[in-house]
Amino acid sequence: CWWSQPDFRAVGDYLKDKYDSASEMVVEKHRESRGWVETLRPRYNYFKAPTDRDLVYYESSPNFCEPNPETGSFGTRDRACNVTSHGIDGCDLLCCGRGHNTRTEKRREKCHCVFHWCCYVRCQES
Repeated sequence: CWWSQPDFRAVGDYLKDKYDSASEMVVEKHRESRGWVETLRPRYNYFKAPTDRDLVYYESSPNFCEPNPETGSFGTRDRACNVTSHGIDGCDLLCCGRGHNTRTEKRREKCHCVFHWCCYVRCQES
């Protein structure tokens, strides 16, 4: 019998879905016969309680938009972003609502370069 790992992309997509729908919890302490007991309960009562298969958290993620030496985050200011993307590289998300500047560059790059013996390189200009 062979046991194989599922497709890595499928695992990543599954975990991302769990992360996106994770439930925020709070820790409650209460006294029982065996002493103080900590339990998790949903922070907001209007959400259904998570099941055993749901992802939960009780500490908020740090703000990665601003620099934070404690977490080692440099923030996102002055990062390059993709104006047409709605993903994590998109300007809306990466710029954290601060807005963004658009810059158009015209570059001349060397393409199809060939080394000739000896000793120069000739390129097709673009």
